[in-house]
Formats: sequence, C-alpha cells, structure tokens
Amino acid sequence: MTGTGPRTPLRVGLVGYGLAGSVFHAPLIAATEGLALDTIVTSNPERREQARAEFPDVRFAATPDEVWERAGELDLIVIASPNKTHVPIATAALKAGLPVVVDKPIAGTAAEARELAALAEERGLLLSVFQNRRWDNDFRTVQKLIADGELGDVLRFESRFERWRPQLKGGWRESGDPQEIGGLLYDLGSHVVDQALTLFGPVVRVYAEADVRRPGAETDDDTFIALTHANGVRSHLHVSAMTAQLGPRFRVLGSTAGYVKYGLDPQETALRDGTRPDSDPSWGTEPESLWGRVGAGESPLTGGGRPVETVPGDYPAYYAAIATALREGTAPPVTAHEAAAALEVLEAARRSAREGNTVEVSA
Repeated sequence: MTGTGPRTPLRVGLVGYGLAGSVFHAPLIAATEGLALDTIVTSNPERREQARAEFPDVRFAATPDEVWERAGELDLIVIASPNKTHVPIATAALKAGLPVVVDKPIAGTAAEARELAALAEERGLLLSVFQNRRWDNDFRTVQKLIADGELGDVLRFESRFERWRPQLKGGWRESGDPQEIGGLLYDLGSHVVDQALTLFGPVVRVYAEADVRRPGAETDDDTFIALTHANGVRSHLHVSAMTAQLGPRFRVLGSTAGYVKYGLDPQETALRDGTRPDSDPSWGTEPESLWGRVGAGESPLTGGGRPVETVPGDYPAYYAAIATALREGTAPPVTAHEAAAALEVLEAARRSAREGNTVEVSA
C-alpha cells in the first residue's frame, strides 16, 4: 500500500455521493488529519458539481471499476452507495487489495458480513463499518454515566430514534424490494441495535413489531424491538417515521438512578448545514437547556433530578481511528464481526415481526 509515510496523507476513494457520501463521509474524511479525499465515484453531473464546489482538488470516477484499475494510487475505499451494492463493491475492493470502510448496514445478512470479514482477514486488509452514532453526544454521556456507576446496575435501556414524516420521500430506502434492504429496521434500527450491543453485550432473545403506517409505503416505517441481553439487561428500541409526539431519545433505568435525555445529537444537522468539525471549536456541544437529567423517583419534565452536562459528540473520532488503524495496524473502531452480530439481531427481529413470536439468539 502506498502513501503510508508519517507525513503523507492516506488517499481515500469515496464510492457514492448521495446523502451518506456528501453529508457524512466526505466532510469527515476531509477534516481528518492524515487522510485526503482523493476520488469520488459518481456519474451524476449535479453531484459532481456539488462535490467539486467543496473539494476543488478531488478526482472523479464514473464506476468503481475505474478505481480498481488504479488501486495502487489509493489507500482506502469508503462505500456510501445504496445498501444493495455494499457487499459486491466491498468484495471487489478487497480483492483489489484495498482496505474498506462500509456505511451501515454492511450487508443484508450476518452470513454475508462474516464472509466479507473472512475475505478481509485472508487478504490482511482493514474492514470497518461506519457506525457514527457511537459518537453521538447523548450516547457518549450514557456510556460515561454507566462507567462511573451513576445509575447502579442498569435494568432497562430505552432508545428512541423517532421522526414525524407522514409523507413519503421515495427512493430505495422506502422500497419494498427485499434486494434494496430498505425500511427503518435496517436503517435506523442498525444504529439503535449497535448502540445496545455496544453498551450491554450479546443478546439471547428478540421480539419485534414492524408496521407499515403511511399510505403508499412499501416497507416498515414504525418499528419496535425488544432485546434481552445475556447479562439480563432489557433494551426497548423504537424507530419510527410516524411519531407525532417525540419521546425521550434515551431513558436508562438503573438500580439506584435513571437518566432521561431528549433531543438528537447536533452533528448531523451541523453537517447538513455546511458546518465542518475542523473549523468549529464548539463542535458536538449543546446548550445546557438540552442536557439530560439523572435522578430517582422524580420526573425530569417537572425539574426532578439533576442536570448532567452532555459529553460532546465526536464523529471525527471515527475516521481518526481509521487513520490510526491503517498506519499502525490496530483494530478498527467498528469491526465487521460487530456488524454481523447486529445483523443477526436485525434478522431475528424481522423474523419475530413476521411470525409474531419471540426469537432465541445464540449469545
């Protein structure tokens, strides 16, 4: 692999410049010391124009095959294309000798994710999955509260990623074609399940309800997942586009106290608005009015409990860790095996919702 000197940026090729590529990956790659956004793969003239306006020195390719022909000029491939393309493009990139980052979900099944992991290990190449929500401000705060023993033993973890979008937006994410891997279970569900597994470990039992609420919708847009972890913690996860009144983002109930937090991490909105982490010293922070509260036997809505400063969100940490892993051979921040474990839970949830029963999972 070329370009691995301590002062030479690692050159990144980005496949796809839709929402994921333009809002998340390209800005975060460009803001990471030691990485350089070299090539964007898109044949869309408007997206090329958009990318060129922000990254004047970037090169373009119309197809991934053009990139494989000059694989020696790159040090990393990031795949931010539609879900159904993740496995074939990641496979081709690894066979071309390139380390790979794949947006979530890495694949449609846990078996496919493990096959990709085996290929990467066989080739001695990095393979990681972009799970930016591990670096959300509220999630990082929950991690700190648990680590510091502020809640005692956690008994129940409630996580909501809810929106009010009664009108369909269209596109592959809302397609009912199974090959598209659309629907909220695999979209937002990938985030909330990954967070639950990161906090509380393996799952032994899954129950889910997946509904299609909006007129004309083809796939789930209002889904609930209940997990029983091997350590006894229960996670209740909600993902919905049909929530007219939003609930708390997190409610974590422990043996001595609970934590309640409303509102979403500000980083996605900042990226959409064009703010960049390398030019904003207050990146990832939020005002005190949005801090969550810790207490016992009181309602946070009436001022019960004490406010807890939210740990700043840190999406840039993901690509900083990728750069370190490439240079030093350390483990990536999110592994393909972790992604496979989450997919196993999502597959069980889909089965549970379809059959109306609880599904056992091997921890």
